[in-house]
Amino acid sequence: MRTRLLPLLIVLMAGVLLALGFPLAVSLAAAQQQRVVVDRIDDTVRFAALAQFVADADRLDERRSTLKEQLNRYYDTYGIKAGVFKRDGDAMAHAPDGWSVPARGEGAEAFKEALSGRRSQDPPQVWPWQRHGRLVVASPVVRDGDVVAVVFTDSPTGQLRSQVLRGWLLIAAGEAAAMLVAVGAAFRLTGWVLRPVRILDAATHDIATGQLNSRVAAAGGPPELRRLARSFNEMADNVEEVLEQQRAFVADASHQLRNPLAALLLRIELLALELPEGNAEIASVRTEGKRLAQVLDDLLDLALAEHASAALQLIDIGELASERVAAWRPVAEEKGVRLTGRTAAITAWADPIALSSALDAVIDNALKFTPGGAEVTVSVAARGGACTIVIADGGPGLSDEELSRIGDRFWRSGRHQNVKGSGLGLSISRALLSAGGGRIAYAHHEPHGLRVTVTVPRIEP
Repeated sequence: MRTRLLPLLIVLMAGVLLALGFPLAVSLAAAQQQRVVVDRIDDTVRFAALAQFVADADRLDERRSTLKEQLNRYYDTYGIKAGVFKRDGDAMAHAPDGWSVPARGEGAEAFKEALSGRRSQDPPQVWPWQRHGRLVVASPVVRDGDVVAVVFTDSPTGQLRSQVLRGWLLIAAGEAAAMLVAVGAAFRLTGWVLRPVRILDAATHDIATGQLNSRVAAAGGPPELRRLARSFNEMADNVEEVLEQQRAFVADASHQLRNPLAALLLRIELLALELPEGNAEIASVRTEGKRLAQVLDDLLDLALAEHASAALQLIDIGELASERVAAWRPVAEEKGVRLTGRTAAITAWADPIALSSALDAVIDNALKFTPGGAEVTVSVAARGGACTIVIADGGPGLSDEELSRIGDRFWRSGRHQNVKGSGLGLSISRALLSAGGGRIAYAHHEPHGLRVTVTVPRIEP
């Protein structure tokens, strides 16, 4: 979940920083240019004061010479072109020599605006990528209320563009630093928010795999998630209590019913002594009584399997599977079924007694439904961090709908109701395996039959 939530937070924070950074960058560029424009305006006002008395004055040549000297010094010092021009565009004094007012463009517009008595205020914004940009400022020279000339400056923008670019780099560095801080904060925030969710997910998985005593440990996070964790623990306590009551009821009922059932079977045997030998009714009653006793025993085994904890050991799965194959081979030979083992020395963590019981139930089930002449194979293999024991039979197999129900308590295929069994063997196997972190799965075995895969972990749970 963090991989989905963290990019979303980063994108949102990046959008906020960019939304703040762009206006700040534009404002910085405008402020830098405005400062330069104000300086140029001050310069033009000073030159305009000198130029007011150049025309029609007794000391015309001397004052024009002074103005020319000031303009040349200004150009030599700052590299800014400057000049005083009459209304018709003729130069009264200018630096450098040969420079004149542009005939068109921004300079011509600024000159016309100054002739109307208005000083340049807002020249177009100069951006760092405009390598050949110029900053033009014009101020009118007013005498006796009339505009008699215009002071015109044409400034290079290299220094201005450099200052703006440096300011932008500082803003970018600040944005990058803020982004790093924001990413770190987002990482911590998502960890703080999602930690209870991860713990809750792990506890839910544990309960789903049969570890009903798993609970959500107290952790940080928002109040809503902490409240959810407490509610989950309360729910898990209630579910475990209900299941424990159910298990206890099944175990107690099975135990309490065994004594009267044993007495009933004994009376049936005594009654059989009084009847002719081979009486069909007595034989049927005896068979059903034994079947009922087997169901009670299986119920008690299932209740104990669901309650017992696994005594995990690191064992050789191949050796254990070979032992079970050898133990069931006489039964297979009696039925005319070939029972073969393809095992290898692979170690894994399992409760040897529980795993043996589960394998016995699965192999017994395979031999029941495999006809004579067919084969049942037991193979052991390692797959990543798990060890698999595959029991494949050559029986009639099951349909897709039946596969989805196999392992349910008391469920048996409608085609196999005449086969001996209580419908609890695979349920007991699943309970025994779940206690040790193992699992059991069912699939079709081509061309026909059932393939049962028992999986146990190779890494200590």
